[in-house]
Parts: sequence; C-alpha cells; structure tokens
Amino acid sequence: MQDFTQGSIPRHIVRMAVPVFAGMIFQTLYYLVDLYFVARLGGDAVAGVSAAGNLQFIILALTQVLSVGTMVLISHASGRKDRADANLVFHQSILLAAFCMVLTLAGGYAFSGAYTHALAANEATALAARQYLTFFLPALAGQFAIVTMGAALRGTGIAKPTMVIQVASVVINAILAPILIAGWGTGRPLGVMGAGLASSIAIVAAIVMVLVYFLRLEHFVQFDVRQLTPHAETFKRILNVGLPAGGEFALMFVYMGIIFVIIRDAGAAAQAGFGIGSRVMQSLFIPAMAIAFAVSPIAGQNVGAGNFDRVRRAFLDGVMMESVVMVVLTIIAQLEGDTLIRIFTQDPAVVAVGAGFLGVISFNFVAQGIIFTASGMFQALGNTVPAMLSSATRVITFAIPAWWIHTQPWFELRHLWYLSIATVTLQAVVSLGLLSRAWNRKRQVASAAAASA
Repeated sequence: MQDFTQGSIPRHIVRMAVPVFAGMIFQTLYYLVDLYFVARLGGDAVAGVSAAGNLQFIILALTQVLSVGTMVLISHASGRKDRADANLVFHQSILLAAFCMVLTLAGGYAFSGAYTHALAANEATALAARQYLTFFLPALAGQFAIVTMGAALRGTGIAKPTMVIQVASVVINAILAPILIAGWGTGRPLGVMGAGLASSIAIVAAIVMVLVYFLRLEHFVQFDVRQLTPHAETFKRILNVGLPAGGEFALMFVYMGIIFVIIRDAGAAAQAGFGIGSRVMQSLFIPAMAIAFAVSPIAGQNVGAGNFDRVRRAFLDGVMMESVVMVVLTIIAQLEGDTLIRIFTQDPAVVAVGAGFLGVISFNFVAQGIIFTASGMFQALGNTVPAMLSSATRVITFAIPAWWIHTQPWFELRHLWYLSIATVTLQAVVSLGLLSRAWNRKRQVASAAAASA
C-alpha cells in the first residue's frame, strides 16, 4: 500500500498520474488501433463502429459504479489502515462484477440489433455496427473484472501493475487487429468483426494477467474464497457511492447519443467525422483524466484519515495541473486538428467534420479539466451525487436547445459544437458550487463526529 497521508501532495499526484496516464494511453489504443484499420473499410464501417462504440458509455457507466465505489471505500479504509474492511469491499465488488458481466452479455446480444438500427444513418452502417458488436461484447463484459480489480489497487495507492497489464493487452490487440481485420498473413479479412474479436481476445488475456497478479503478488487486498459470499450491507455501501458516479457516465452516453441522432440526417460522413473527432478528443483528454484519477485516491485516503487540509491541497494542486495541461491540449487541437483526423481517414467530408469539431470544441478543454478534478474530489469525499447533478445540467441545457436548433433551416453542425462550449462552461461553474457545499458539509460531519468521540 502507498500511504498518501504523508509527504508531498504534488509528488504523489505525479507519481500516481504517470502510470495511470500510461495505462489510459494504451487502453485508448484499443479503439484507435481498431479505428485505424476499420477506416480503411470505408465511411459506413467507421460510422457503424463509432455508433456501436457509443455503447461503451453504458459500460463505462456500469463499470464506474464498481470502480468508484470500490476505490473510494478501499482508499478510506487504507487511510484508516483498516485492512479487513478493504478486503471485505474488494470481494463484494468482485461478486458485483461477475453479475454485471453476465448481464452485459445477455442484454447486449438480446438488444444490439435494435440499438444499432436506432443510431445508424443507413442500413450499411447498421450492419457494420451489428457485426462489430457481436464480437466486441465479450470485451465490454470483461471490462468489469479488470476495472474492479484495478480500482482496488488504485484505492491502496498502486497503479503500476494495472498499467503493465494494459500495455500487454494492447500489444496483443495491436498484433491481432491487422490479422483479423485486414487479413494480414491469413488472406481472410474479417472486417469490423475482426476488430471486435481482436479486442475481446486481448481483454480475456488481460483478465488472466490481473488474476495472476492478485493471486501471487498482492498483499493488502487478497483473494479469499470464504469472503466471496454476498454481504448486503457492503453491497449497499459500494452502490451508494458508485451509482451516482455511474449515472454521471450514463448521462454522457445520453449526451453522445443525442448528437448521433441529431446528425443522423447529415449522413454517414457526418457521423464518421464526429465519431473520429470525439475519439481523438477523448485521447487528448487522457493526461488530464490521469491527474483527476490520481487526485481521487490521494484525497480519499486523507478523508479516511481526517486530514482535511491535505484534502483541500490535493484539489488545488490538481486543478492547477489540469489547467496547464488543458491549455496545451487546446493549442494542439487548434493548430493540428486536421492532422489528427487525417491519421484515421483521408475522406475529405469526414476530415472536414472531425477537424471542425475539434477546432470549436477545444475551447472548452480548460472547463472540462475543472469538471474532471471536481468529479474526482466528489469521489474522494464519498458523495458522488453532486457530480451526477452537474452532468445532468449539461445534458438538459444541451439537449433541448440542440433539438430545436437542428430543426431550423439554417442549422449547421458547428452550431452543436458552439452550444456544447456553453453547456460545459456552465457545468464547470455548477460543479465548483456543489463541491464547495459538499466540502463544507463533510468537514462539519467530521468535526461533529470528533467532538462526540
């Protein structure tokens, strides 16, 4: 276990963020490697994979429930040096992960056809989306096991093993992608089906590797079959923290889904351009997200230990780092947006949409960084409801005007991006206000508990 209740907070943030950043980079490469080869199959294939890939936000929402709930409770237990409670939380989260894996596979195969048909711009796009999901669903289900065990380690202040496993799994995916998608060496290209299959094989390999690590090397939280029995109170504790965090990601799925539906009438090129542009944006966000992911367990351990001055310092240092990173990323998106899109496609119509998206949306990067850090702090405080409410303000203030705008004769795609800037800025302001309120309430509760002890 890494003790974050002592020592330099900026140093802790950097030490934690670097492996998290590396792991997220390689995790993102899953999708970028697939996207690179799928783009060679044409606009319908890219649009189909992008539309189907939006389902990832549902899985992110569900994995976020387990990830945040597990990480927060284990970080609090680590701050208290309570190993028994950390292990109890860990084993109950594993049971919840197994249930979610089964639910993902059953629900995915039952409803994937209706889902892809609702989002696709044409039948060719819908077919590509269905083919991709058929083989990609095991990868989505496997995320629950990997994310849950990684969250347990992150709560104890350990991030490097997860990063190493992610790197190994991405290497596997990168090797398999050209073989299965393009038929390199086999002469049997599987197209979008191969993209999904490559990811699923890589995820299964990652699960095996992380299991081996826990069984042989991990000591603070360890597998014990005697604890793999349902414990209702611990389930409740995990879900109380995790469900609002999952709701935050679910709202992002709704947000992205609204955009896909609105731009459906603009054709496959518009959907493909937005799909590539949004993936590039998510990739650019990785260093900022790594900082937020690092701030959360650092602040969480100090919340558990009652060191509230260090909790406040973690937030301020995190915001400062986030802002610097986001300014740099804004400049990159402004100057090289077109180049970034052309890495994946040379289709002029797709490039125009993707580059236009990045050129406008990059102006809200700094506000998005503040949102990331605030969300991490809500997790650390063990109160994730405000983060979900903040995301809800963004969806509501975007969805209603966006739907009206797209019905107007003067509508252009860039109007959606301008609206997004306004709503993200509003969300940042709301997040800061809610965080101040949650912070004051947490300190009052802690002070009252200390006085009565």
